[in-house]
Amino acid sequence: MELGNEIKLDTNCYHCGDKIEDTSYILDQHSFCCLGCQTVFQILNENNLASYYRYNTHPGKSQRAQKEDLAYLDEPNIIAKLVDYQDDNMAIITFYVPAIHCSSCIWLLENLYKLNSGVKSSQVDFMKKQASISFLKNEISLRGLVELLHQIGYDPKITLQDVIKESKKINQNKLVAKITVAGFCFGNSMMISFPEYFGMAQFEQQYTSFFGYMNLAFGLPVLLYSAADYFTSAWYSLKQKRLNLDVPLALGIFVLFFRSAFEIITQTGPGFMDTLCSLVFFILIGKWVQQRTYHHISFERDYRSYFPVAVTVLENDSTKPTQIADLKVGDRIMVRNNEIIPADAILLKGKAAVDFSFVTGESNPVEKVLGEVVYAGGRQIGEAIELEVVKAVSQSYLTKLWNNESFKQVEKKFETFIGFISKYFTIALLLIAIVAALFWGITGNAEKAWAAFTAVLIIACPCALALSSPFTLSAALSIFDKNKLYIKNTAAIEQMAAIDTIVFDKTGTISSPNASSMYFEGELSTQEKSLLYSICRNSNHPLSREINKWLGEMTILPISNYQEIIGKGQSATYQDWEMKVGSASFVGTEKKEFEGSIVYISVNGKVKGLFTLEQSWRNGLSDVINKLNTDHYQLHLLSGDNERRADALSLIFPPQACLLFNQTPSDKLNKIDGWQKEKQKICMLGDGLNDAGALRKADLGIAVSDDINNFSPGCDAILDGASFDKLPKFFQFSKDAVKVIKMSFMISLAYNSIGLSFAVQGTMSPLFAAILMPISTVTIISFTSLMTRAYAKRRKLI
Repeated sequence: MELGNEIKLDTNCYHCGDKIEDTSYILDQHSFCCLGCQTVFQILNENNLASYYRYNTHPGKSQRAQKEDLAYLDEPNIIAKLVDYQDDNMAIITFYVPAIHCSSCIWLLENLYKLNSGVKSSQVDFMKKQASISFLKNEISLRGLVELLHQIGYDPKITLQDVIKESKKINQNKLVAKITVAGFCFGNSMMISFPEYFGMAQFEQQYTSFFGYMNLAFGLPVLLYSAADYFTSAWYSLKQKRLNLDVPLALGIFVLFFRSAFEIITQTGPGFMDTLCSLVFFILIGKWVQQRTYHHISFERDYRSYFPVAVTVLENDSTKPTQIADLKVGDRIMVRNNEIIPADAILLKGKAAVDFSFVTGESNPVEKVLGEVVYAGGRQIGEAIELEVVKAVSQSYLTKLWNNESFKQVEKKFETFIGFISKYFTIALLLIAIVAALFWGITGNAEKAWAAFTAVLIIACPCALALSSPFTLSAALSIFDKNKLYIKNTAAIEQMAAIDTIVFDKTGTISSPNASSMYFEGELSTQEKSLLYSICRNSNHPLSREINKWLGEMTILPISNYQEIIGKGQSATYQDWEMKVGSASFVGTEKKEFEGSIVYISVNGKVKGLFTLEQSWRNGLSDVINKLNTDHYQLHLLSGDNERRADALSLIFPPQACLLFNQTPSDKLNKIDGWQKEKQKICMLGDGLNDAGALRKADLGIAVSDDINNFSPGCDAILDGASFDKLPKFFQFSKDAVKVIKMSFMISLAYNSIGLSFAVQGTMSPLFAAILMPISTVTIISFTSLMTRAYAKRRKLI
């Protein structure tokens, strides 16, 4: 639907939203960036699923990426390990689909049965980005199902870790059951206790004993089942000669039950069973909130989440998909463009240009010659290559690097505020109870001594203190999550607040793999620029797009004899000019040593210049460094890269910063260990396997990633690269969260002081306990939630 220059086409792809400057892919008056996006639109349109585009603007994912070979999904032994369930007719499988990001995605994936009748049902877990699909095996195969997902742009991520199935899922069903029992008993116990609170009529007095025993019956399951974990934790803590917060909690719960049971059985009082049930109910809710972290991101992934399930093995001039676990030394394998090299192997055929960024963190492709060893973990860029395996997967360089002692999980000894306070709180509580009992005992009032001792342990039970930390930190966790900082657990927020030194990696951390700067050395005439533009517009290669972006709008020339050789370059002719665009060997010149990707330009056999593409600094890097320096953090840089851009970095970092280059993984780890021995609290920001040891060794390890669903080393937090400029705000907000915990502790202390003034006198009534303890709990929950949000607004995080 092209009418000369009168109609201006859409500047964004209708399907995925990618910017398009010129396109021949037009359908139903919509413009698309590539044939893939147009095909997805056509499939959905033909199946009456065009509503997909109504829910969100540009809801799809770009289809420019090369699709993987799915032949391995025909192998029965691989299928058996991937599916969750299968019988003669049906199979159920759960896919991890990183492209899920909006309501349109959920709607489309749950309507898969409209695209293929073999799909019986599909359910999407938006938070975990998972789709559980049931399908009929005789109507659609597993490979066919994955191909269907590929066709509509929702490529599932299937890795070696999916086969091994070692996911660590937190099951909260048992905790929910305990909360349910405590809540049921709390509600009924409170209802039975109302007549006692407000004065029983003559008719109700005859049921006093009956109500008391019913309360005792409600208290037993709360003590023996709902509160059991607190007694277990307290016992282990005492065995290790430590005092955690569960010790005074368990003591308070036990005394509360014991005194209540004594009063009910001896008919000397109504007891405090309703208070006991409410106490356990609320602290269990706090525990549930604390455990409820964000499970849609994995913090303990290893190299297997990066590896494919199978590899192509060459046997007698034929190819066969083979599980990586079955790969043997001597096997000849084929690795295609953008595929992972699964084991250390010798290059036998083809030109290898290997991206080792996963292992080293540096993204420059490394060229290998025939007969040279290519290490596992690299990604081939360019033509298909053939290799011979020289080491089993379990003995490869990558596996050894991962299993190196430097990369083992380091136990981080960090004491939280609640952990620090609980030691002194327990001792102080027992001292006050003993002093109160001795005071009344010395005066000869044994009844009041008993009442005062038990009342102190009951009223000063740190239930409000136990709730302040989980509610504050869980609210903070939610704020961080919305701003694309995904923290492993609530304790990591307190670790973040204690940091005084921040160490950065360079490539992929302070420089962005998605933001690059194109530089040209040489000279091109206007006509040559137009010819270059006309050639590069025919290719989907990222470097071709970057060159055209650098050139800007140019006249499109009618080129001929265009060809593109994967991994080498492009060529075309126009009138009497022949232009080549690509590698040094392709254009016929010597390669220069540069950091970053290089594209040479030759016209009629003469080299006219070269383009270099280097990663740019992340947006706002200077502001981030200046703000962190102003906030009195010590700043350092540890890079595995060379010193080529050291001058630029010395202008960005403060003069006292330590900038170290050419650092190996062990160098980074040892440097952090040295700073820690100087009593510095270190936060390490990095990416890549070479940073894994440093991330674990640091007091706080943050993996910076531009795709949080891709591999990230075991760390305490994952920062989306898009939120890098918010880093100073995140550190400030973590300190705010700890400040809220301390303020809530003071409020809890105030309530305890009021309660203790009555408790030491031995005059605490069941009604007083039933009112004071829930009020203190509600106050703490409300205060922590409101104050956390207030600080988040102040930091402009919400």
